[in-house]
Amino acid sequence: MFKQIYRRIVPKKSSAKQDAIRSMEIENFIQKHLFDQEKYQHPLKLNRFEYQSFSQCGEDGIIDEIFKRIGTTNKYFVEFGVENGTECNSTLLLYKGWKGLWIEGNAQSVEHINAHMSGIISAGTLTVLNSFITAENIESLFTQGGCPAEPDLLSIDIDRNDYYVWKSIVKFKPRVVAIEYNAIFRPDVSFTVPYDGAKTWDKTSNFGASLGLLNTLGEEKGYSLVACNFAGTNAFFVRKDCLGDKFLLPGDAEAHYEPARYYLYKKDGHPRNVIL
Repeated sequence: MFKQIYRRIVPKKSSAKQDAIRSMEIENFIQKHLFDQEKYQHPLKLNRFEYQSFSQCGEDGIIDEIFKRIGTTNKYFVEFGVENGTECNSTLLLYKGWKGLWIEGNAQSVEHINAHMSGIISAGTLTVLNSFITAENIESLFTQGGCPAEPDLLSIDIDRNDYYVWKSIVKFKPRVVAIEYNAIFRPDVSFTVPYDGAKTWDKTSNFGASLGLLNTLGEEKGYSLVACNFAGTNAFFVRKDCLGDKFLLPGDAEAHYEPARYYLYKKDGHPRNVIL
């Protein structure tokens, strides 16, 4: 969803010079308002570790730092809504020796993954399922894909029914959950779209769930909110038995909320291409 919003707010055609200027402006903005900002300097604050390899924004760095603090067990991830795999929260983990399951509803995207990642798929490192995800079928897809009962990471980004899908995952208990939230709503608002398993994002602000409601769900499921990325797109939850004293103000949605900064979406360097 984030990528589609970005395409709407940024001109389709621009010169190399304009792209370079915009990239420098964004880099300067991030440096000034994130890395040089006192709000983010506490040693336990996760935003100060943000970086981007294949994630939309700084999620790669946050995930890396979370597992540096809590350690890994099976180094197994599950992610759905991966499109063609060149921009998601678990691609970098494949380069780090993790294994996992991707679920994607678009057949062309799955064809791209199968063609470009045939090596790790044939080796059993990555399992890819082509399926439209609903609250009713999600656990059966986990079972079909061979997901362990307690994967290290679950990443959810399906643009609409994220809240209901996470709520429906009860047999599997990931140690860390990354999930898209609707940053239009501040944490004091409990919002989610009405559930309809057949519907997808309508390309408006009517998508997903607010951070406040996801935080309530997380607490009910035994998780604590530990961060939101600076771009205001993903929230990160850690299972309470893994928390210890390693995170700042766990469960405090007001402290971790970040507003939507979709204009920060960018990729420095060469266009991403994953061949594994």
